[in-house]
Amino acid sequence: MRMSDIIAPDTAASRAALEIASAYHTPSLLNHVERSWLWAIGFAETRELEPDHELLYVAALLHDLGIVREFDNHTLAYEDAGGHVAIALTAGAGWPAHRRVRAHEVIVRHNWPEVDPEFDTEGHLLEIATALDISSARSDELPVAFRREVLDRYPRLELAAEFTACVKDQAVRKPDTAARRLVDGGVERKLKENPLERPYSLDRP
Repeated sequence: MRMSDIIAPDTAASRAALEIASAYHTPSLLNHVERSWLWAIGFAETRELEPDHELLYVAALLHDLGIVREFDNHTLAYEDAGGHVAIALTAGAGWPAHRRVRAHEVIVRHNWPEVDPEFDTEGHLLEIATALDISSARSDELPVAFRREVLDRYPRLELAAEFTACVKDQAVRKPDTAARRLVDGGVERKLKENPLERPYSLDRP
């Protein structure tokens, strides 16, 4: 498993998703969504799943846009708001209605506690990929060399502080959303204690 073997889909929607993510995310959050896509592809290989690669890429790149000020919704959960951005973007790229809805579903479900792969392959992969990036959950499923390669290419920078602040803000303003569950579940601690924050630790047995 090597990054050089993983190629982003070359489609209008994929290019637009990267352009929007790059324009609106901080460097830390942009690297987070890029890593999330790569972790998802890694899990697809280890778990022998066959996702829709374009759908997974677009959803991964856009999954946290709802915490960005320009797309923050005063009532909707941030993952729901981000999902609606994905609907608009993919409509512009010519996706049919049912596939646009799938982009929204995958983004919303990445914040579920668990997604059955038989129910939603892409939602499952994005959920476990983002969980890995936030808390290092299931990281042992992916080769150490691959994890190091991804972290070298997309360093974590200030993700722990930035994501914690954003999710806490969401939880205060929208206490009935998944952000509240993430905060109550210790997202700040999980980020601080994530071994991926200390890449040198990956070499330890």
